[in-house]
Amino acid sequence: MKYPGRIGLVASTVIGLLLAGGLSWRSHAQSEYLRGEGMPYAAFDRLAKTDIDVPEGVIHAGFAPGETALPKQKILDWVRMSAKAVATYYGRFPVKSLRLLLVPIDGPGVRGGTTWGYRGAAIRVLVGRDSDEGNLRRDWVLVHEMVHTALPDMEERYNWLSEGLAVYVEPIARTQAGDLSPREIWLAMMRDMPKGLPQSGDEGLDNTDTWGRKYWGGAMFALFADVEIRKRSNNRLGLQDAMRGVLAAGGNHEQNWPIQRILSTADKAVGLDVLTRLHDQWGSQPVTPDLDGLWRDLGLKVHEGGLDFDDTAPLASIRKAITEPPSK
Repeated sequence: MKYPGRIGLVASTVIGLLLAGGLSWRSHAQSEYLRGEGMPYAAFDRLAKTDIDVPEGVIHAGFAPGETALPKQKILDWVRMSAKAVATYYGRFPVKSLRLLLVPIDGPGVRGGTTWGYRGAAIRVLVGRDSDEGNLRRDWVLVHEMVHTALPDMEERYNWLSEGLAVYVEPIARTQAGDLSPREIWLAMMRDMPKGLPQSGDEGLDNTDTWGRKYWGGAMFALFADVEIRKRSNNRLGLQDAMRGVLAAGGNHEQNWPIQRILSTADKAVGLDVLTRLHDQWGSQPVTPDLDGLWRDLGLKVHEGGLDFDDTAPLASIRKAITEPPSK
């Protein structure tokens, strides 16, 4: 069974809040592109579309009714930039065909995104009609949603893996593509990763459906898995190689796999049991890893003026490898 309500970090419930009173809509015709729990595939298919070639795939981009301050070509350039980051991380675009529905809404910036796979990979993003090129250049939402297309759908209790991977991979992919600096993303991780630590009453990632655990707890799982793979492989391989292995085995968002198959396939790709073992430890019980110790070992030193890198730290080479562009 597919889950038509699959959500990204800015959940589909946000759309309901916007409709309820946050924004005024200039065109009633937009409603068919926003309402309901599922992707409006039929409505999308009636739109004129622009095909964007991506590595080993194509994005069919369509605009819902509504004007935008930026020429549509500039918005499509942002789509290409986002797709390039994802293809850089995975070695190719995760799906051969993606429907991308761009919905203009009031205000600046990208205001939300949702990803589906039950009738073919599809993403809907809400793009502020007053957005400028800087808003789009700084956006993380579209890359986050595109990362979702690289992972099979699972039972809802394991959404922490899908959301956590998207939170973790998105800034790394953008850094590898040259859109962010390593200093920016490590500073953000140090600031936000503690939001994923277990709180009172926590029953492990599989059984604790809180915002912090789903997004940042999942991202913390991905970070520790990445570091462990690199430690055990003498920094030859990382989480990137493991997740490329899932994709190579046919595991994209148009498929429905149990979490055990996803993790074992990823482990097989790197010849290690890191992800399965870590899930055995973190899935059913609260685990509080030593984040401060990890930051120190990676050579991350925060001060009032920002962040310094200590290249003499024991895991400094791993820190560098995580954000370096892949060789191919």
